[in-house]
Amino acid sequence: MNPTVKQVILETDLPGFERHARGKVRDVYSAGDRLLIIATDRISAFDYILGTGIPDKGKVLNQLSIFWFDFLKGVVPTHFLTANVDEYPAPLANFRDQLEGRSMLVKRARMVDVECVARGYLSGSGWKEYRQSGTVCGIKLPAGLTESSQLPEPIFTPSTKAQSGHDENVSFETVCSMIGKDLASRLRDLTLDIYSRASRYASTKGIIIADTKFEFGFVGDELTLGDEVLTPDSSRFWPADTYAPGGPQASFDKQFVRDYLESIRWNKQPPAPSLPDEIAAKTADKYRQAYSIITGREL
Repeated sequence: MNPTVKQVILETDLPGFERHARGKVRDVYSAGDRLLIIATDRISAFDYILGTGIPDKGKVLNQLSIFWFDFLKGVVPTHFLTANVDEYPAPLANFRDQLEGRSMLVKRARMVDVECVARGYLSGSGWKEYRQSGTVCGIKLPAGLTESSQLPEPIFTPSTKAQSGHDENVSFETVCSMIGKDLASRLRDLTLDIYSRASRYASTKGIIIADTKFEFGFVGDELTLGDEVLTPDSSRFWPADTYAPGGPQASFDKQFVRDYLESIRWNKQPPAPSLPDEIAAKTADKYRQAYSIITGREL
């Protein structure tokens, strides 16, 4: 039986541990020289956190990221240390109910303030820009592409990291001016390499990774992959068997939520509305499906 909407974790409370940061989905706590990242069941849409959570969403994001960290361990260093609560600092065992399955202990990293986006297909903000100018992040693309078209080759389309609101797409040249050409080139090459490897694997499972975003930082002098990796929140996963360019695609993400909010004509201003149980349950099912298809395991 699926969990009910009442069984979600929207907020975490770890007395004695300093909250380092609170994102739209993740709560981050200081744990000595390490960080504890907890993926809650919060969901955002149109840049606002909704009052209704999605059952198991945090567990999917956390465990899918761990799967990909393991998959990529020979390609790039990652910040991941452990997801075993028994290996956490001893006092954290008191909060097992908030941590089990949805948390990880990671290395502290000095994050690079660039969202590293790889696109293999034309969708979202990339499709919007292409319709206006025939480019994506300043990269000229062939004429005649339609929404969801596969690109001739994957492209690196970085964006600036916004603390609130939308990230802003920028050109590679802008990134070079921000962080230096050498680091920008390393980020571009790593992003496209990881995307290509993950896309080849996902294709064997019947999933198209249309696009995805990564975050990198430095642990000491070592460039390291951090944050979440290749989840339904950071990527567009499309079922390959229904893929048909020329319009939007079925997707393993929060599209049910977006469609519902559009249907009630929410003005996309606070307060954000709550979701009916059936919308939350359908969205939860999509997240769980993505996890089980990609990993071959049940959550």
